[in-house]
Amino acid sequence: MALIVQKYGGTSVGSVERIEAVAAKVKGWRDQGHDVIVVVSAMSGETNRLVELARQIQDRPVPRELDVLLSTGEQVTIALLSMALNKLGCAARSYTGHQVHIRTDSTHNKARILDIDDKRIRHDLDQGRIVVVAGFQGMDEEGNITTLGRGGSDTSAVALAAALKADECQIYTDVDGVYTTDPRVVPEARRLERITFEEMLEMASLGSKVLQIRSVEFAGKYNVPLRVLSSFEEGEGTLITYEEEEMEEALISGIAFNRDEAKLTIVGVPDQPGVASKILSPIGKSNIEVDMIIQNVGADGTTDFTFTVHRNDYGKALAVLEQTKQELGAREVSGDNKIVKISLVGVGMRSHAGIAGTMFEALANEGINIRMISTSEIKISVVVDEKYLELGVRALHSAFGLDDKQK
Repeated sequence: MALIVQKYGGTSVGSVERIEAVAAKVKGWRDQGHDVIVVVSAMSGETNRLVELARQIQDRPVPRELDVLLSTGEQVTIALLSMALNKLGCAARSYTGHQVHIRTDSTHNKARILDIDDKRIRHDLDQGRIVVVAGFQGMDEEGNITTLGRGGSDTSAVALAAALKADECQIYTDVDGVYTTDPRVVPEARRLERITFEEMLEMASLGSKVLQIRSVEFAGKYNVPLRVLSSFEEGEGTLITYEEEEMEEALISGIAFNRDEAKLTIVGVPDQPGVASKILSPIGKSNIEVDMIIQNVGADGTTDFTFTVHRNDYGKALAVLEQTKQELGAREVSGDNKIVKISLVGVGMRSHAGIAGTMFEALANEGINIRMISTSEIKISVVVDEKYLELGVRALHSAFGLDDKQK
């Protein structure tokens, strides 16, 4: 008998019919003799509805009160799911985050979990009950309700699995696992049977939307086996775990991409110590995150400095850089918000040379010019023009033998 934590997202509990289907699925695991803890999100669309209500009163709602409001979405779902389980003859109890003492810091709307008191949950499990917990929420030291930010129910589930030393944490969503890339871009994309925490972290940070990145970090830190499954069809899903010997053969596990990129360049900056700080510090103080950075040294004692930011921050970053240009006496500022980032991810890169060459050749064969390159131990990212995104992903997917030949 295993202890399993299951998480069901908004689309999985989007209607009464779907909630009853989830209850039937949970009952199936209980009937096999497993102890089950279920973490649920608000019904699909509910969080957006609550945010809109708040904004009808305040353009920028008070963060504490917004958390009080948003936490009610999950409270509806846990009650309905517990009712559905009891209707099926399964003893079940629902709890909000603060009722099971999911303690967080005091950063409203984006709190981080500090610890969990598992006594109440263990007591219910010992009594043979299914425990249904509201995801996405907790409470701080002062007893204030907090929320964990978008996708926070994934983190709630992993944290509970870590605290209770569960055998597996299962994330049920509207896809049946982690794919080599987005099947909407490459129909031949394959579902991966397993992937390492390290690879999944890279995929999540580089644009893959399957799991919230904080939940993967948490699972890796506490070694919680994580499985991504579909709420709507049966299957083994994808297991996210630590690297094992049989996994080392695959060079590339997947291809991630991000459409939300913009590039900025400041030309003719004096080439002297501290210049990078003088360029990037004002950007950071404007709460703009920088991703890739390239610095070229010119022959005339000046340098060109290029970096990427999220596309939503492009206008603000451009204005900051114009001010920096005046202060540094640089020649020119330019930008481009029609670029994308494509990334290869795989632990196999550690022990195999030639991957970068294969990547660059595959893109060159399609006439795709690379604008920027960034590498780490298990990833290579390139920036290309937006119009080449789908062509580039398909070319790389084929070049590295990731296509599912059965499709």
